[in-house]
Amino acid sequence: MRWGALVALMLATACGPTPAPTLPEPRTRTGFPKASRVVAPVVSPGWSTERARDQRREADLVMAAAGVTPGMTVADIGAGEGYYTIRLAAKVGPEGRVLAEDIVPEYRDRLAERIYREHLDNVSVKLGRPTDAQLPEGSFDRIFMVHMYHEIDEPYEFLWRLRPALKRDGMVVLVDADRPTAQHGTPPHLLDCELAASGFRLVRRMTMPQAGGYLALYAAAHGPRPEPRAMQGCKA
Repeated sequence: MRWGALVALMLATACGPTPAPTLPEPRTRTGFPKASRVVAPVVSPGWSTERARDQRREADLVMAAAGVTPGMTVADIGAGEGYYTIRLAAKVGPEGRVLAEDIVPEYRDRLAERIYREHLDNVSVKLGRPTDAQLPEGSFDRIFMVHMYHEIDEPYEFLWRLRPALKRDGMVVLVDADRPTAQHGTPPHLLDCELAASGFRLVRRMTMPQAGGYLALYAAAHGPRPEPRAMQGCKA
C-alpha cells in the first residue's frame, strides 16, 4: 500500500463513521411544521350527554374559570351539538355575542336549527376550515376549544391563523384530557409547546375533573406572530 493511501485510511479510521445527515423538519404545503403526533378522528359532535355534563356543573365551572362575563364576545370552535354555545349565549347575555363554528357541515346545520328553535338572537353559526376557523380579527374576548384540539390536523397553521381574532386582552380557553392524542386527549406539555410555537403564552392551567381533564388559558405572546417557516414543531 502506498504511503499516501495508508495515511488517508488512518485518518478516516481515526475520525470514525460519517454522521448521518440531518433531515429537514417535515412541513405542510403552506410552510408550517407538520404535527408529529397522532391526529384523532372526529367521531361525535359531543363527548357526553348534556344532562350528565350539567349535573357535574361543567359549563358553569369552565366559564367561571375562564372569566366569561355578560357583554363579552366569545367563539365556540368545534361547537358540535352546541353544549357550550347554548350556555355561553346565556352567560354573555343579550349584550354579548357568540360565534359557533364547526368544520362538519352536518353539525353546523343541526346547530343552526337548534339556535333558531331556541330563539338565541345573540348567536351566529358558521362553517370553518380545518386549517382556519376564519374568525374576524380583533373580535373575541374568549375563544373556546373544548375536547377537540386533538382532532386538528395542522395545529400550527390553525393556531397561527386563530391568534389575530383575539382582542388585546383576549384568551384562548382549551379543555382536554391528559392522555395521548390517539386516545382523544392532549398531554399538557405538548399543548404548551404547540401553543408557544404558534405565538401564544400560557396564562393559567388547572385540573378540571368536572370537564373530563384540565383547563388551560392562553394569551397572545408579545410581539408579532412567528414566520411559518421559522416555527419549530414539537415532539409528541
